[in-house]
Amino acid sequence: MKALAPRASRHYDLVVFDWDGTLMDSTGVIAESLQSACRDVGLAPPSDRDARFVIGLGLADTFAHVAPQLDEEGRRRLAERYRHHFLAGETRMPLYDGVREMLGELRGRGMRLAVATGKARRGLERVLELTGLRDAFEATRCADEGFAKPHPGMLLALLEMTGVEPAHAVMVGDTTHDLDLAANAGVDAVAVSYGAHDAGLLGSRPAKARFSTVADLHRWLASPA
Repeated sequence: MKALAPRASRHYDLVVFDWDGTLMDSTGVIAESLQSACRDVGLAPPSDRDARFVIGLGLADTFAHVAPQLDEEGRRRLAERYRHHFLAGETRMPLYDGVREMLGELRGRGMRLAVATGKARRGLERVLELTGLRDAFEATRCADEGFAKPHPGMLLALLEMTGVEPAHAVMVGDTTHDLDLAANAGVDAVAVSYGAHDAGLLGSRPAKARFSTVADLHRWLASPA
């Protein structure tokens, strides 16, 4: 899929990546874990589409979508079972092919990289350690450190941490939540359709470019002006 109105990467001082579904092939495990957790607490599991739709949101917003009838104790039990299934499947979540090379080349070109994720801090720290990518990112922000997506707080915090103006940053993500986050923060967005949300759903939001592969995303981000 070709980029729409491409803007060369060197015009951006900061590239902010979502994690799940953008850098890591984890959306299947996340959806399955949510479905299994619902069964564990006696709820009808969400459909695959509904389970994938909430990926990237904080747990509170996720549960409000898939299990609004639960009380506080029910949400606690659901969260506990979700974490159980998610951790059991963590070894089945590789980086997408080409991600490591993309990040390495971008850093080699002097580009500044960050992460804005719906993960909790503990979860992000664990996968950064497992993948060896901790040093790839100048700054990271997680859902449990403030407002979750699509509230702009996560992205605005990263801009403050790095000293980059909104006009000089771009957000790369695989969900409408990521694109809404970027719009709410006044930042350009790039959509990738190989993760949680399909191209049709992503097409309901504006984006500077849209890609269906990591290779195409890599080429665009690394292209000279």
